[in-house]
Amino acid sequence: MRDDHLIDTKQLAHEDIEAVLDRAAEIDADPSAFVDRHAGKLLGLLFYEPSTRTKMSFETAIKRLGGDIVDMGSVESSSVKKGESLADTTRVIEGYADALVLRHPSQGAAKMVSDFVDVPLLNAGDGAGHHPTQTLLDLYTIRENAGLDDITIGIMGDLKYGRTVHSLAHALTNFDVRQHFISPGSLQLPRSVRYDLHEAGASVREHTDIEDVLPNLDVLYVTRIQRERFPDENEYREIAGEYRIDMETLENATDELTIMHPLPRVDEIAPEVDSTEHATYFEQAHNGVPVRMAILDSLLEEQ
Repeated sequence: MRDDHLIDTKQLAHEDIEAVLDRAAEIDADPSAFVDRHAGKLLGLLFYEPSTRTKMSFETAIKRLGGDIVDMGSVESSSVKKGESLADTTRVIEGYADALVLRHPSQGAAKMVSDFVDVPLLNAGDGAGHHPTQTLLDLYTIRENAGLDDITIGIMGDLKYGRTVHSLAHALTNFDVRQHFISPGSLQLPRSVRYDLHEAGASVREHTDIEDVLPNLDVLYVTRIQRERFPDENEYREIAGEYRIDMETLENATDELTIMHPLPRVDEIAPEVDSTEHATYFEQAHNGVPVRMAILDSLLEEQ
């Protein structure tokens, strides 16, 4: 990687991504070869928002590398409740750990904190901004199932606020990938993201109906329509119901279609889809461990 911090996917070149994915594949093939590579190392976890997969997979990753964690715990039980600033909390925990993982509801929080700390900092999601480690495990899943050359991917759901979408879309510009974005008009890609994609040479194709593009897709990346963003519950229900993948929808898909989801899901993918060969979202969640092991291994070996 170009520096010790991983804040967003814009900093990752093609060779950086391939290096992480290749190392993750080595770890996935023989995890025992990486045991105790970083014995004695401590990973500081600062999660200002709830998390299941990201937090647990980071904890699993560092422990499988022989290290351990120091965890700030919940915001309610920390000095944040006393008014301590993010910068101060981070600088304190930096003194206990060899690397830090931060999730925060404010976009740009990770970038701000990176100016204050000297140990590697990993952005585990900053509001509607970026989620680069999720993107790397998404790319690993895509490469394992469909390859990353000459494929067509559809990204569907909340494209306006979805940080996993923003990170993935930027990262995919490093590969020969045709991107289609499917969402209601109110949740289309932000203008700033669309501009960055155009600047990177991507051809942005936007749709409101999944049926317009589904037969042409190699990969469908589904995200949750976020109820909390809608002031009108009826408007949410109307939109959410239209952006649902079920067995009837899949009648128009190719047999090779790979369906992904960063999870958690609500009802945007019907449970019966889980038993089809299309479903890879639980595999995707599993891939968080080898990919985050690869990221930590790369950063910590330079310390």
